[in-house]
Formats: sequence, structure tokens, C-alpha cells
Amino acid sequence: MPGLIGKKIGMTRIFDEEGIQIPVTVIEAGPCPVVKVRSQQQDGYGAVQLGYGDKKANRTSRAEMGHAATAGLEAAPQLMREFRTHDGEVYEVGQQLTVSLFEAGDRVKVTGRTKGRGFQGVVKRYGFAGRPASHGHPMSRNPGSLGPGTDPSRVIKGKKLPGRMGGDRSTIRNMQIVRVDGERNLLFVKGGVPGARNSYVLISK
Repeated sequence: MPGLIGKKIGMTRIFDEEGIQIPVTVIEAGPCPVVKVRSQQQDGYGAVQLGYGDKKANRTSRAEMGHAATAGLEAAPQLMREFRTHDGEVYEVGQQLTVSLFEAGDRVKVTGRTKGRGFQGVVKRYGFAGRPASHGHPMSRNPGSLGPGTDPSRVIKGKKLPGRMGGDRSTIRNMQIVRVDGERNLLFVKGGVPGARNSYVLISK
């Protein structure tokens, strides 16, 4: 089955029947219209292209408007992503996929873009311990010695150094859906998912 495109609302907690609290991330998922269907015969693989949200008309190109009109949509989607399908699954252009695809207890994988942290040092970026804090060490958070001596007398590729942190595509697998709210198009996923509030995420089994 394909998945859904959603927006991360934030985190909260819910209580089960035994009164145990469960930390959950609330995701507003769908409804996602099927914009295009790819087949094994025509494209070499089976997939569906799903849309999410509506883009403003003054920010939509004519190509996007035509692509959306082919699927019977009034406005071009804000975001479009492809989800692979398996043999026997049949979807039609214009079909709406909702949170009814999922049930409480399902295991899913959630893909998002992590929060951008900007340029960071090795202590925050990789968890380096740093130098001793006593006696006023002049460089308590620097990475220390970088490369070997005479041979090979260079810094080896892949060395953990300061640099840009975050803003990367991240996927968390085997996450559990705790509750499904079909009226409000909400999924309650146990634990935290990548991304800031109002960022887009992809949910699939």
C-alpha cells in the first residue's frame, strides 16, 4: 500500500486504558489526492504520485496547473511525492487517500527533514567530551589533534569536525500508531518524529 503526506502538528500525551501515559506526535495526514499513477508497463515501476495541500494560484506555474487539472484538481498541490505500490494494488487518478489507510497498532516508517542547527562544533554535533574544565583551559571545546604524523601526514577523510548540522532527510522505522482520528485527519504516532512543527512528513507502512 502507499502512504500519506502529512504535516507535523506537535507533541502531546495520551493515556491508555490502564492510565499509562504515552508520548505521541500528532500528524495531520491527508487527504491526499492521487495525481498520477505509474505502471510497470509504461514507466518500469509501479507507484502513485500523491499531493498534499493547495498552492496559491499566483504561485503556480502553468505546467503545474495543467498537471493538477489532468487529475481533476482545482488547485495544484503544495507538495507532491511518489509512493511505490505492489502487485495487485489498483488506484485511480483523482482518488482521495485518507487516514483510514491506517489503524491503531500499525507499524509505520516516518520520513522528515530534521531541524537545522546551523554551523556547530564537535561537542554539540558529535557529542565530544571536550577538554578538562578546571584551571581555565583555553580551548575546552576544540576537537583536538586532527591527523597522524609523518605517515600519512594528512587528515583522513570522514574525520568528525565542526560543520553544518541538521537539515537532513531522516527516516525512523517501526513506529507505532496509537490512535487514528478520521474526522480531523489526525494520526497519533508514539514517540518523536523528525522535523519542526508544521514541517512535512511522509508516512508509509
